[in-house]
Amino acid sequence: MSLTKSKQRIADHGEVFTPAWMVEAMLDLVKEESERIDSRFLEPACGSGNFLVRVLQRKLAAVELKFGRSEFEKRQYALLGLMCTYGIELLPDNIAECRANMLEVFAEYLNLDGGDDLYRAAFYVLSQNLVHGDALTMLMDDGRPITFAEWGYLGKGKFQRRDFSLEALAQMSSYSQEGSLFASLGKHEIFTPIKEYPPMTARQLARFPLEDGLREAV
Repeated sequence: MSLTKSKQRIADHGEVFTPAWMVEAMLDLVKEESERIDSRFLEPACGSGNFLVRVLQRKLAAVELKFGRSEFEKRQYALLGLMCTYGIELLPDNIAECRANMLEVFAEYLNLDGGDDLYRAAFYVLSQNLVHGDALTMLMDDGRPITFAEWGYLGKGKFQRRDFSLEALAQMSSYSQEGSLFASLGKHEIFTPIKEYPPMTARQLARFPLEDGLREAV
């Protein structure tokens, strides 16, 4: 696989893709986290998904190990693993490729086709989690602040979503570090989500329009 698309893209954007062996070596530095289904990973310059695809594959391997005997649980936790991967990418063709590559890995693992509710739910999640924007300015390509959905699995096929701005999440990360003035405080005491949504199933997620997001926010 080529590590570049063109010399012009290197000159304009510094675009060079990370080779597979290096991806593996870097993920092995955080091996336990990369193999935990609900650990959250954000790649601020995700390209076509070299890191995120491998993270997802590790999460799906963990799903298979823990829930492989239950088709229902396997489907739910595979979706949770996907929900916990995030990316930002400046170039539109790269973010489109990244979403497609992630969806392909997810669909192949569960043997899904485009008519499956879980496939459409995953498509929607990727449209929210993989953002066309600039991690440095924390703005989307249309100038709006980048926001991310924090997904959680409540059990029995239901998921919880809360939206946070990227700026707030970055501050949350720094405040929660050991030695910080705010380290002993609960995150809810400093930060509140932009939106919070009622519990939803994969079938409900599959029906949400991409343009409007979830309409039943509370």
